[in-house]
Amino acid sequence: MKKLRIAAVLTAALMTAALCGCVDQHPEENSKAESGSVTNADDLRIAATSPAVADICDKLDIDLVGVCSSTVSTIPDRYKDATQLGTAMNPDTEILASLDLDWILSPSSLESDLQPKYAAIKTKSAFFNLKSVEGMYKSIEELGEMFDRQEQAQKLVDEYTSFMNKYKNKNKGKESPKVLVLMGLPGSYIVATDNSYVGSLVKLAGGTNVYGDGGGQEFLNANTEDMETKDPDIIVRCAHALPDEVVEMFNEEFSANDIWKHFRAVQEGKVYDLSYEYFGMSAGFDYPQALDELQPILYGDQS
Repeated sequence: MKKLRIAAVLTAALMTAALCGCVDQHPEENSKAESGSVTNADDLRIAATSPAVADICDKLDIDLVGVCSSTVSTIPDRYKDATQLGTAMNPDTEILASLDLDWILSPSSLESDLQPKYAAIKTKSAFFNLKSVEGMYKSIEELGEMFDRQEQAQKLVDEYTSFMNKYKNKNKGKESPKVLVLMGLPGSYIVATDNSYVGSLVKLAGGTNVYGDGGGQEFLNANTEDMETKDPDIIVRCAHALPDEVVEMFNEEFSANDIWKHFRAVQEGKVYDLSYEYFGMSAGFDYPQALDELQPILYGDQS
């Protein structure tokens, strides 16, 4: 039985325990603002450690003094002069400490790794729930309250509500296809459940994840024999990072591992690589484009 080999970086980044709230706040000892206080963002020094979080801050008209660096995602132009903090998974705490920050904002998927580091430099932190579109907008509402950006937040929420009211019945009455969702890095891959962002998009588009909610987990380590028993109609593959290398890895795996030839989805040519731009680890404002991409994959048309 061939077991999937999970790289250490995937284990650390993807198997983090699920966060219960939307924005989890951590007021640290000797931090500058009082816990639960509402302060206008214009009066604060704030850093965002992921591209998705920076995008949200941009939409909320929040200035940042520090942002992460990224070679695959675009940071909003308004932050071109902000201090570079390093990558989203490993921001430089020495640089963070030097910025005399009031708040550090990060995605909740990295909370268990990053929150102790922020506590060590005695800086308040808040973690966005970006595991689903709904979670993102709930976080936006709470951040609007925290930083006196209620008007901007409400505008974003209203746009989301309007979109969902139009979209919710798009595939009503159509048979829901069974979907196996794989998330990979070069050399390793795991199963994404409904609790992951890409899984939530598949569910929102009307697909049925063959692993469901994974017992509350975002990602599962499953072997190919077990995947075969799920008999998916469709297999979608996406990348946690390095998308070109991941596509190459998946192609080699599906060619070299004989068991994939027995999957009905493979036999029928229903294996698809999703765009890294729209199907990353964190929810973003391009979810309508992601749903547009899934529509013909799941239903064979653009209707």
